[in-house]
Amino acid sequence: MHPSSQNGIHTVVQDQNWVKNSMPFGLLFDIDGVIVRGRQVLPTAIEAFRNLVDKTGKFKVPTVFVTNAGNNLRSQKAKQLSEWLNIKITEDQVVMGHSPLRMFSQYHNHHVLVCGQGPILDIAENLGFTKVSTIDSIRTAFPSLDAVDCQRRASLTNLSWDSSFPPIEGVVLFGEPVAWESHLQLILDILLSHGRLSDPVKEIPYPHLPILACNMDLLWMAEAWLPRFGHGAFLLCLEELYKKTTGRELVYTALIGKPSEITYYHAETTVQRYAASMGISNLKRIYMVGDNANTDIFGANLYDRYLKNRRLRAPRAIANQISGSLSRDVEAFVAGIDQAVNGTVDIGVEECLSILVETGVHSSDQTFAEHSPRDFLPVEEGLRQPTYCVANILEAVQLVLERESVS
Repeated sequence: MHPSSQNGIHTVVQDQNWVKNSMPFGLLFDIDGVIVRGRQVLPTAIEAFRNLVDKTGKFKVPTVFVTNAGNNLRSQKAKQLSEWLNIKITEDQVVMGHSPLRMFSQYHNHHVLVCGQGPILDIAENLGFTKVSTIDSIRTAFPSLDAVDCQRRASLTNLSWDSSFPPIEGVVLFGEPVAWESHLQLILDILLSHGRLSDPVKEIPYPHLPILACNMDLLWMAEAWLPRFGHGAFLLCLEELYKKTTGRELVYTALIGKPSEITYYHAETTVQRYAASMGISNLKRIYMVGDNANTDIFGANLYDRYLKNRRLRAPRAIANQISGSLSRDVEAFVAGIDQAVNGTVDIGVEECLSILVETGVHSSDQTFAEHSPRDFLPVEEGLRQPTYCVANILEAVQLVLERESVS
């Protein structure tokens, strides 16, 4: 699908030369289902990126990769992408599901439980957290709490608790863990005890401790022909267990990762910084290429709405208009970052266009129920509809380059 250029879009090519300081757009790419399926690079991905680099392999268009995955450091994901695509990708071009947590400095000195896979302690330290515990460290300190595995329970010889273990002050969820049953049990224990696992409570505390959750994907695409459960499935279990146990709603302090606007805000600042390193300034448009209408497309459209409001209104007005459930107060945080000047804001990027590809979760041959995250419901009509829908990443890149008059 190749639309013709629209009026008002500046041409960025003159005599087949790239004019850096006039390039008004940047690109955001999802990874799973767009570039790869599991460990298999999709057939059109390498050719797509050949269109975005020069003869030396340097990017000609500001390009950033935005994934909800949380099991790597940015540097590790950049290395992996470089190997897949045969071009140099730097960590400055990568936004992981947990990357925006750098901005939540008010929690960095709290004693938090971190959950996920991969080098979670290194990830937490890299994000700025200074006091961290894992499920394993809690299980060691309180061995009788994890009672699901009957063989493990029977083998325990010391059931004494570590009364010196410091209270947990918050829960940070990077992504889906291994052994969901143990994680769900111990996270609930922490919430029901307000982080004081060695002290019996007379009344269940509410509000509960802060929860920062990354990656809301219910489904994602790997090598299998059907989608696999993502961290959103784990969060759904946690929400339902907490509600069934207490009769109250689990409230997230922040939901991070697509489709949250905070992640798109972080991606915008990342692509603007990368553009500046290329000698390009004042990006006016960003294109999000993804395979999931409930995360990539929904989030891009939410952020496009935010950008349009940002151009016209002061941050406080934006936050008041958009704010929904308590767990989405993060949008007020996004709005508060921008500086109000005479009732307006420093606008930066003005629009975010969404491109849906059919190589991942979305397929023209399959229909799945709407499964946007709980705190983003109800979804307004049209917010899951992409600006464009194409077959694959190569067609997406060709569409953008033609729309922007780049050859």
